[in-house]
Amino acid sequence: MALLHQSEIRPSKIELVSAWAPGKPWFAGHSEPLSPLAAYRFDDPEGEVGIETLLLQTGDGAVVQVPLTYRGEPLPGGDRWLITTMQHSTLGDRWVYDGTGDPAYVAALATAIATGGTHAELHIEIDGVMTTREPTALVAGGGSQTDAIAPPAVDAIAVRDEGTVTVVEAGDIRIRLPRVPSDSPDSADDASRILVGTWTGQTEPRVLAYLG
Repeated sequence: MALLHQSEIRPSKIELVSAWAPGKPWFAGHSEPLSPLAAYRFDDPEGEVGIETLLLQTGDGAVVQVPLTYRGEPLPGGDRWLITTMQHSTLGDRWVYDGTGDPAYVAALATAIATGGTHAELHIEIDGVMTTREPTALVAGGGSQTDAIAPPAVDAIAVRDEGTVTVVEAGDIRIRLPRVPSDSPDSADDASRILVGTWTGQTEPRVLAYLG
């Protein structure tokens, strides 16, 4: 379950991503501005880290995904993955990281794929009443194992970009993250090793990540 807040944040998510993403290799060939389409979240078992992937439309009409993590204090050893700090009117200062380098995101994504997990349920308090918010993106992993995958040490995570695909390796974990979600899963794909999703305006499943 992800608990949302009716709050003001500075900079906004679209502002911070717009200042950061165009300089990344996987953004090459796309144009600004960026506009929000949808988002999906995963639960942090410890309840400390916000784990969210934004689905954004570029100026040339492509869809890109940007995983972010939000922390209440700096991630030890994670300076290279820090995007910016954010002022949150409810939670105070938040450190915003590129999710591909954050152990919490890596473990959550790998676990969702391996166990057949889905996006987190969204809840928000409005006028003292806890309300369920409909997600803008629906995602599901294809696996069936029962054990969650433990977060790797931050210094064990290696990230590289291969064109528009970000590859994350940490010990036995290997994830391929298409920054531009690919077409429906191919029949040759091992369905148990992928995360697929749909979102507002996209009813056919798109591949969001591969495990292994």
